[in-house]
Amino acid sequence: MLTIAHPWLFLLLPLAWLIRRLLPTHHERKAAVRVPFMQRLSRLAGLQAGSDVAVATRPVSQWLVLAVTWLFIVTALTRPQWLGEPVIRDIPMRDLLVAVDLSGSMEARDFTDNEGNSVDRLTAVKQVLDEFFSRRDGDRVGLILFGSAAFVQVPFTDDIDVVRELLDEAQIRMLGPRTMLGDAMGLAINLFERSEVDERVLIVLTDGNDTGSLVPPERAAEIARDNDVVVHTIAIGDPAAVGEQALDEKTLESIATTTGGGYFHANDRQELEAIYAYLDEINPRQVETQSYRPLTELYTWPLAAGMLLSLFYIMFLEIRLHVNNRKIGEPQTQGEAS
Repeated sequence: MLTIAHPWLFLLLPLAWLIRRLLPTHHERKAAVRVPFMQRLSRLAGLQAGSDVAVATRPVSQWLVLAVTWLFIVTALTRPQWLGEPVIRDIPMRDLLVAVDLSGSMEARDFTDNEGNSVDRLTAVKQVLDEFFSRRDGDRVGLILFGSAAFVQVPFTDDIDVVRELLDEAQIRMLGPRTMLGDAMGLAINLFERSEVDERVLIVLTDGNDTGSLVPPERAAEIARDNDVVVHTIAIGDPAAVGEQALDEKTLESIATTTGGGYFHANDRQELEAIYAYLDEINPRQVETQSYRPLTELYTWPLAAGMLLSLFYIMFLEIRLHVNNRKIGEPQTQGEAS
């Protein structure tokens, strides 16, 4: 849609005509040839000196070019603009952080893949998480990996493809064989401190118990609650397992209760998929939509049109003058002379 930023400047259109009408005409004194026998020539010719005065006048075409050029200049001053179609932008209103356990117990092959083949726990988690992330349009997603140490694999980003790719590259024991659950939660809380959105969600996925974190999981849960971080805990594996593969369901349930989140337990791939489907429902995608219309300045077009019109008219005058001078300077043929 065409708009004018300063339409009141069109009041300047009659300014050029008013200046010509109100200001005195410019007079230029030029040297003349004095003829001592001018009166005699006038008498013989039957003319009276001074009866016919030659006055230089502008051709109509020149007035027309000047008027149109002035119109273009005033139009450029009014700043014509083209207002484009509305552009809608979705701004994420939720930061979703996923913490994945890479401890040695994730090697247990008690899950199945899409084709029904037996796979280790991490492979099953990757497949289900990949589908979960694919539905996260509008969210900013981060990824934390933890084992004997916690590491931010992906800070908050709306580039979901990057998150999915880096999750696929994660390997069991790449951060050590132990399970530092409390430290992973502490790292997540620190990451959330840089977040400016209201809804902050942490999903912790582990198949073991905490094995010596500097920050106990229960204390990390209290800090998360104070920072408005909701923690959902997902336990994988057999609750009856002992040793390294022992599953501390009580602590995981306490973490979820303290922060207002939910505790889930997945024994197989189907239960894991059901958990993520449930999280989709209780944490629907929330976005803040901003709309704006791109504005393109068009003043250069009338300004360029005025300049080109003036340039072409001057070129036309010069060409016509050159042609006329050539005609005057051409020698007459014998037939023309006679």
